[in-house]
Amino acid sequence: MKVIQLHQDDYTIIQLATENNRHAQHQIYTKFAPKMLGVCRQYIKDVHQAEDVMISSFMKVFVNLKNFENKGSFEGWIRRIMINESISFIRAQKKVSFLEEEYHTEASFNNVESNLSVEDIQSLIDVLPEGYRMIFNLYAIEGYKHKEIAEMLAINEGTSKSQLSHARKILQELINKRKNYANGTE
Repeated sequence: MKVIQLHQDDYTIIQLATENNRHAQHQIYTKFAPKMLGVCRQYIKDVHQAEDVMISSFMKVFVNLKNFENKGSFEGWIRRIMINESISFIRAQKKVSFLEEEYHTEASFNNVESNLSVEDIQSLIDVLPEGYRMIFNLYAIEGYKHKEIAEMLAINEGTSKSQLSHARKILQELINKRKNYANGTE
Protein backbone atom coordinates (compact mmCIF):
# COMPACT_ATOMS: atom_id res chain seq x y z
CA MET A 1 0.00 0.00 0.00
CA LYS A 2 1.41 3.34 -1.03
CA VAL A 3 0.81 6.34 1.26
CA ILE A 4 0.22 9.58 -0.58
CA GLN A 5 0.91 12.74 1.35
CA LEU A 6 -2.13 15.00 0.81
CA HIS A 7 -0.82 18.04 2.65
CA GLN A 8 2.71 19.31 2.60
CA ASP A 9 4.14 20.15 5.96
CA ASP A 10 4.33 23.82 6.92
CA TYR A 11 8.10 23.96 6.49
CA THR A 12 7.88 22.85 2.85
CA ILE A 13 5.05 25.28 2.12
CA ILE A 14 6.99 28.13 3.73
CA GLN A 15 10.06 27.25 1.64
CA LEU A 16 8.03 27.21 -1.56
CA ALA A 17 6.32 30.49 -0.66
CA THR A 18 9.75 32.04 -0.02
CA GLU A 19 10.58 31.17 -3.63
CA ASN A 20 7.45 33.10 -4.77
CA ASN A 21 5.43 29.95 -5.43
CA ARG A 22 1.91 31.43 -5.76
CA HIS A 23 0.18 28.17 -4.86
CA ALA A 24 2.14 27.91 -1.60
CA GLN A 25 1.44 31.57 -0.81
CA HIS A 26 -2.24 30.95 -1.45
CA GLN A 27 -2.16 27.96 0.92
CA ILE A 28 -0.64 30.10 3.66
CA TYR A 29 -3.17 32.87 3.04
CA THR A 30 -6.10 30.44 3.05
CA LYS A 31 -4.92 28.76 6.24
CA PHE A 32 -4.27 31.92 8.27
CA ALA A 33 -6.52 34.65 6.80
CA PRO A 34 -9.61 33.99 8.97
CA LYS A 35 -7.63 34.17 12.23
CA MET A 36 -5.58 37.14 11.08
CA LEU A 37 -8.68 39.08 10.06
CA GLY A 38 -9.84 38.55 13.63
CA VAL A 39 -6.54 39.92 14.91
CA CYS A 40 -6.78 43.03 12.72
CA ARG A 41 -10.43 43.44 13.65
CA GLN A 42 -9.49 43.62 17.35
CA TYR A 43 -7.63 46.84 16.64
CA ILE A 44 -9.63 48.31 13.76
CA LYS A 45 -13.38 48.81 14.18
CA ASP A 46 -14.34 48.85 10.51
CA VAL A 47 -14.24 45.33 9.07
CA HIS A 48 -13.42 46.58 5.56
CA GLN A 49 -10.45 48.58 6.81
CA ALA A 50 -9.36 45.61 8.93
CA GLU A 51 -9.52 43.41 5.83
CA ASP A 52 -7.44 45.93 3.85
CA VAL A 53 -4.82 45.97 6.62
CA MET A 54 -4.82 42.16 6.72
CA ILE A 55 -4.26 41.91 2.97
CA SER A 56 -1.43 44.46 3.02
CA SER A 57 0.03 42.63 6.02
CA PHE A 58 0.05 39.38 4.08
CA MET A 59 1.97 41.16 1.34
CA LYS A 60 4.49 42.12 4.01
CA VAL A 61 4.54 38.50 5.25
CA PHE A 62 5.39 37.21 1.77
CA VAL A 63 8.03 39.89 1.14
CA ASN A 64 9.70 39.13 4.48
CA LEU A 65 9.19 35.37 4.50
CA LYS A 66 12.90 34.84 3.95
CA ASN A 67 13.45 36.43 7.39
CA PHE A 68 11.37 33.78 9.18
CA GLU A 69 13.96 31.56 10.85
CA ASN A 70 11.68 28.61 11.70
CA LYS A 71 12.19 29.41 15.37
CA GLY A 72 8.94 29.57 17.25
CA SER A 73 5.48 29.62 15.81
CA PHE A 74 4.93 30.64 12.18
CA GLU A 75 1.40 31.71 13.11
CA GLY A 76 2.82 33.84 15.93
CA TRP A 77 5.24 35.48 13.50
CA ILE A 78 2.39 36.32 11.12
CA ARG A 79 0.24 37.54 14.03
CA ARG A 80 2.95 39.96 15.14
CA ILE A 81 3.10 41.44 11.63
CA MET A 82 -0.70 41.84 11.66
CA ILE A 83 -0.60 43.60 15.03
CA ASN A 84 2.22 45.93 13.99
CA GLU A 85 0.48 46.80 10.72
CA SER A 86 -2.82 47.42 12.53
CA ILE A 87 -1.06 49.76 14.95
CA SER A 88 0.67 51.53 12.05
CA PHE A 89 -2.68 51.95 10.29
CA ILE A 90 -4.27 53.49 13.37
CA ARG A 91 -1.31 55.82 13.85
CA ALA A 92 -1.48 56.88 10.18
CA GLN A 93 -5.15 57.73 10.69
CA LYS A 94 -4.07 59.86 13.68
CA LYS A 95 -6.86 58.29 15.70
CA VAL A 96 -4.83 57.40 18.72
CA SER A 97 -3.42 59.44 21.53
CA PHE A 98 -2.12 58.41 24.89
CA LEU A 99 -2.45 60.50 28.00
CA GLU A 100 0.92 60.44 29.70
CA GLU A 101 -0.12 59.29 33.14
CA GLU A 102 2.25 57.73 35.59
CA TYR A 103 -0.34 56.44 38.01
CA HIS A 104 -2.65 53.54 37.61
CA THR A 105 -4.94 51.40 39.63
CA GLU A 106 -5.66 47.80 38.90
CA ALA A 107 -9.33 47.38 38.19
CA SER A 108 -10.74 43.97 38.85
CA PHE A 109 -13.70 42.39 37.17
CA ASN A 110 -15.01 40.84 40.39
CA ASN A 111 -15.88 37.57 38.69
CA VAL A 112 -18.34 39.12 36.32
CA GLU A 113 -20.59 36.37 35.08
CA SER A 114 -22.31 37.10 31.84
CA ASN A 115 -23.69 35.41 28.82
CA LEU A 116 -21.96 37.73 26.39
CA SER A 117 -21.13 36.34 22.99
CA VAL A 118 -17.81 36.99 21.28
CA GLU A 119 -19.57 39.59 19.13
CA ASP A 120 -20.97 41.32 22.25
CA ILE A 121 -17.54 41.40 23.85
CA GLN A 122 -15.99 42.78 20.65
CA SER A 123 -18.68 45.47 20.46
CA LEU A 124 -17.86 46.50 24.04
CA ILE A 125 -14.15 46.66 23.24
CA ASP A 126 -14.97 48.71 20.11
CA VAL A 127 -16.51 51.41 22.32
CA LEU A 128 -13.15 52.05 24.00
CA PRO A 129 -11.10 55.02 22.80
CA GLU A 130 -8.37 53.94 20.34
CA GLY A 131 -5.49 54.12 22.83
CA TYR A 132 -7.33 52.22 25.54
CA ARG A 133 -8.47 49.58 23.05
CA MET A 134 -5.01 49.13 21.60
CA ILE A 135 -3.37 48.64 24.99
CA PHE A 136 -6.21 46.43 26.25
CA ASN A 137 -5.82 44.17 23.21
CA LEU A 138 -2.03 44.05 23.45
CA TYR A 139 -2.11 43.24 27.17
CA ALA A 140 -5.27 41.20 27.75
CA ILE A 141 -5.67 39.48 24.39
CA GLU A 142 -2.13 39.18 23.01
CA GLY A 143 -0.37 38.76 26.36
CA TYR A 144 2.30 41.44 25.99
CA LYS A 145 3.85 42.88 29.15
CA HIS A 146 3.61 46.60 29.88
CA LYS A 147 7.31 47.05 29.16
CA GLU A 148 6.88 45.49 25.69
CA ILE A 149 3.79 47.59 24.99
CA ALA A 150 5.62 50.74 26.04
CA GLU A 151 8.48 49.94 23.65
CA MET A 152 6.08 49.08 20.80
CA LEU A 153 4.08 52.27 21.16
CA ALA A 154 6.91 54.58 22.28
CA ILE A 155 5.15 55.48 25.53
CA ASN A 156 6.01 55.20 29.21
CA GLU A 157 5.34 51.91 30.96
CA GLY A 158 3.19 53.80 33.49
CA THR A 159 1.09 55.16 30.64
CA SER A 160 0.47 51.62 29.42
CA LYS A 161 -0.63 50.57 32.91
CA SER A 162 -2.85 53.61 33.29
CA GLN A 163 -4.50 53.16 29.90
CA LEU A 164 -5.20 49.49 30.70
CA SER A 165 -6.70 50.45 34.04
CA HIS A 166 -8.99 53.00 32.39
CA ALA A 167 -9.99 50.49 29.70
CA ARG A 168 -10.86 47.88 32.31
CA LYS A 169 -12.90 50.40 34.29
CA ILE A 170 -14.90 51.41 31.20
CA LEU A 171 -15.46 47.77 30.22
CA GLN A 172 -16.60 46.94 33.76
CA GLU A 173 -19.10 49.81 33.66
CA LEU A 174 -20.41 48.73 30.25
CA ILE A 175 -20.79 45.12 31.38
CA ASN A 176 -22.62 46.23 34.53
CA LYS A 177 -24.96 48.44 32.46
CA ARG A 178 -25.77 45.52 30.16
CA LYS A 179 -26.29 43.24 33.13
CA ASN A 180 -28.59 45.77 34.84
CA TYR A 181 -30.48 46.36 31.60
CA ALA A 182 -30.96 42.62 31.12
CA ASN A 183 -32.23 42.32 34.71
CA GLY A 184 -34.57 45.29 34.22
CA THR A 185 -32.89 47.33 36.98
CA GLU A 186 -31.74 50.22 34.84
